[in-house]
Amino acid sequence: MFEGLLGLIHLVLAIWAILSIIGSSASTGKKVLWTLFVLVFPLIGLIVWFFIGPKS
Repeated sequence: MFEGLLGLIHLVLAIWAILSIIGSSASTGKKVLWTLFVLVFPLIGLIVWFFIGPKS
């Protein structure tokens, strides 16, 4: 049960990160790279994006 809740939280955070990346003022290439980074490296990608990713 707890694992399912953590998975759901991670999914919501990943969707939020991707939507924020798409809505940022970064170039299209950077948006694609950040999105792939968040998807390929789920936990590390979210942490790195939160601290140094493109801002709105």
